[in-house]
Amino acid sequence: MPDTTLTKKTWLDKFLDGLERVCNKLPPPAIMFIYLFVIVAVISAILSFMGVSAVNPSTDEVVAIQNPISSAGLIWLLENMLKNFTGFAPLGLVITMTLAIGMCEESGLIMALLQDKLRNVPPVILPFVVAFVGTVGNLASDTAMVVIPPIAAILYIGAGKHPLAGMICGYAGAQAGFSANLMIAGTDALLQGITNTVLDGFLGEGVYHVDTTCNWYFMIASTFLCSIVIGAVCNLVVDKRFGKYDMSKSTVEVKLEDISAVEKKGLGLAGLALLVYIALVLVGFFFGPLALIDDEGKRQLVKSPLLSNLIPVLFFFFAIPGLVYGFYTKKFKSSRDVNKAMTHQMELMGSYVAFCFFCGQFNALFNWTKIGTVFAISGANVLNGAGFTGFPMLVCIILLTGFVNLLVPSGSAKWAILAPVFIPMLMMLGYHPGFIQLLYRLGDSPTNAFTPLSSYIWVTLGVAQAKYDKDAKIGTLAAGLFPIAIVLQIAWIIFLGLYMLVGFPIGPGVGVALPAELSHIAIS
Repeated sequence: MPDTTLTKKTWLDKFLDGLERVCNKLPPPAIMFIYLFVIVAVISAILSFMGVSAVNPSTDEVVAIQNPISSAGLIWLLENMLKNFTGFAPLGLVITMTLAIGMCEESGLIMALLQDKLRNVPPVILPFVVAFVGTVGNLASDTAMVVIPPIAAILYIGAGKHPLAGMICGYAGAQAGFSANLMIAGTDALLQGITNTVLDGFLGEGVYHVDTTCNWYFMIASTFLCSIVIGAVCNLVVDKRFGKYDMSKSTVEVKLEDISAVEKKGLGLAGLALLVYIALVLVGFFFGPLALIDDEGKRQLVKSPLLSNLIPVLFFFFAIPGLVYGFYTKKFKSSRDVNKAMTHQMELMGSYVAFCFFCGQFNALFNWTKIGTVFAISGANVLNGAGFTGFPMLVCIILLTGFVNLLVPSGSAKWAILAPVFIPMLMMLGYHPGFIQLLYRLGDSPTNAFTPLSSYIWVTLGVAQAKYDKDAKIGTLAAGLFPIAIVLQIAWIIFLGLYMLVGFPIGPGVGVALPAELSHIAIS
């Protein structure tokens, strides 16, 4: 829990304390999603009875809210309850990565690495490093939200800082900075595909397409912006709220001392095993089946089998060095010890599995009722008819996207709904479709950090409770994440304005204005 020993508090401290108290009144995650399930069911039934609907601009079809309190709703629930649980994406991802990272933890590898290599990292620099790693970690998509926060907690302990502050920093980097990266990621390809589908419908098949790299330059610059902003807010606000960590609250044995010669050699062998594994993966990509071969015979990383199946690849990335280190140092003496280590990790997952069951039901119901789709279409239509022009209108689009993101966390689902409205509307005002996609991404990222409908914030809370502070609550995380998200959103909007003012391209051959061949579309 945050440090409450300060005698004089600023207005920000008082606001965040109030936010924490409000959020802490939320029930446990599994129970909260039961309540949300009931609330959405009742509201959807009422709106369905009233005939509330919206026209999907991508298909011109009427999207009507469905009534879950009906015969059709009952049959849907009975037929899909098991699928809603087993098909809940974070369930398998989190359990798989928990087993892998847990292998490193149970063998003592992580703590030995921390004590030998990482405990002397200057504390003031660490938040910037963690934020940077979290931001570029979106190359691994949702995996970063599971992997980065626990590792950040351990790094923070090594630097003499509070582990929950580290988890907040890592989670903010992975979530709030989700759009930014130094490399082209799967998100770029996913959004570009939706953008081009809308362009085909608006301009005609194949008339104009944007490339996967259409936002690349801006996102490279944004990677450093996110790292600086998140790191600075963590240093100035989050770390001060948490103060010094009471090691007696930790269920993880942490002794920051010199490691033995055996442990040093174990680290070396684990590192060697990891290098061999990485070499095999690279061979599989450059000479084997792990690359996507395009029509020209070139190997592509985006949408390749390597990126599409990154979870199994990362499982072995963590498990192999953990096993090598464990057996060499005699922490693991037989397969029974390995099984015991895995079982111990799974013992910590009971509450998370219960959460996944009910969260999966809620997410499925929310999608089935179409209430989120109707809300997003209606919001975009309101903006379309508001009469804003220029930069204020662009800011409104960013903020509207951020607000919708609180209720519909799926980035691709939102863009599939909003793109058919935003792209034609803004292209007729003279904006490049790649720039329009960028506006959406700037609104889609920051509010990821604190929306309670994201399953990953509950995953982070579960780890925090299990390992570092059993009294931590959702408000503990929200009060730290909220200022990061707000400051980053403001900084990103200002950065966009300066970027536009200077006239830098946002991607190869992509600027703010429509390309010359499409200039006739703009309304004079």
